[in-house]
Amino acid sequence: MSQQKEDDRIYILRSERPAKAVVKLGVPLIAGMFIMVLYNLVDTYFIGLMRDDYQLAAVNLAYPVMMIMIAISNMIGTGASSLIARSLGAGDTRKADHTLTTGFVLTVVNSVIVAAVGLLLLDSIVKGLGAQANTFEYTRRYVQVILAGSLLTMGNYTLGQLLRSEGSVRHSVAGMIAGTAVNIVLDPVFIFALGMEIRGAAIATILGNGAGMLVSLYFYMRGKTLLRPSVAYIRPTAEILREIFWVGVPATLETLLTSAAYIVNNNLAVRYGELTVAAMGIAQKILSLGNYIYQGFAAGTQPIMGYNYGAGNYRRMLDVLKAGVMVVSGTELCVMAVYGIFAPRLIGIFTGSPEVVATGSYVLRNIMFILPFVGATSMSRMSFQAMGKPQYAFGITLMRQLFLYVPLLILLNRLFGFGGMIKAQPITELIMMAVSVSLLARVITGRENKGEG
Repeated sequence: MSQQKEDDRIYILRSERPAKAVVKLGVPLIAGMFIMVLYNLVDTYFIGLMRDDYQLAAVNLAYPVMMIMIAISNMIGTGASSLIARSLGAGDTRKADHTLTTGFVLTVVNSVIVAAVGLLLLDSIVKGLGAQANTFEYTRRYVQVILAGSLLTMGNYTLGQLLRSEGSVRHSVAGMIAGTAVNIVLDPVFIFALGMEIRGAAIATILGNGAGMLVSLYFYMRGKTLLRPSVAYIRPTAEILREIFWVGVPATLETLLTSAAYIVNNNLAVRYGELTVAAMGIAQKILSLGNYIYQGFAAGTQPIMGYNYGAGNYRRMLDVLKAGVMVVSGTELCVMAVYGIFAPRLIGIFTGSPEVVATGSYVLRNIMFILPFVGATSMSRMSFQAMGKPQYAFGITLMRQLFLYVPLLILLNRLFGFGGMIKAQPITELIMMAVSVSLLARVITGRENKGEG
């Protein structure tokens, strides 16, 4: 790795104009995430071609399992990434390398545990997801494959985060592109040519994740990254483990709470019919295109915040926060307008059922109102994680999911039925934007006023 390339990456983290730095690190991630979202959209599209709305519903019911696997990956990816970025900011490359290697080891261990426990409790998990008579067996087939391929999915997700922690965004995106391309090619082969239906979709998804993981490993093994894993660091220190889990465990709990809220949402929706679950699943996956925009900007901002926190440059952190909120909110308003105008056509891509199209359009036109607000919340939460202050990040999620969204979901469903239920999320995100951004600005300003470094 040349010194010039290293300097270019550090320059973006340390000195580039705030808005430009957010765009430089965020836009490639958004491009990659747009491609990555095809994992779910492609499965939904090809399963929709079978004109079997129960299999569509099953994919949506199974999604929390993937979210839980990502949550556990997030524990290592977020914790290690935060420590890596702060170590680089403080000039401690050796600690960064040791942290990276520890992240590799912990990912393998966690994935083996997830696969073993998940497959042992498979039927209980499927019941807990809300699957009923018409969707139980389809959901079971999909979840079984996803759990068996835990190493590939969790490895792909964690390695992508570790690459981003050092500013190697393009390498991370390359893994996303490779994984999605493999999934797109294999989906019709396994679903139709081999007649495996929903199980084939799951196999294609797992193999796609495996391809993405191998691409990320290639960059590490060929020395194309700033940091490299080493056998010399394979044994973690107590300090590094403590730092990783201090940031990582709250990050995992955040995603687990989100998964739990998703399950509550599905269990309420299934009372309005299993086709309603299918419609909501399609709407949520289309919305995820907008979600990946704010997630990309937030993920791009994370190493900038971590690096400058490690360097004690709090004024730059505030400037990056302001620029990031403006960029992400303005972009999401444009996406929201597209969803509002073209909702029926977008839903119609994935199903020919008039009932599913009508319900899905109604859902999309309601939940799209989260987009201008949720990006600022995500950016604030990831910034706290980057700073090594997970208690604030977890507090935001706890308030968002446990104290606002789930109670509102249940209350509005009881008072106003399905129409009330789907308005719970936009209301939650509006409140949380104001809370999270003001909290982050206050914490950074407090550090700056104290002159802490």
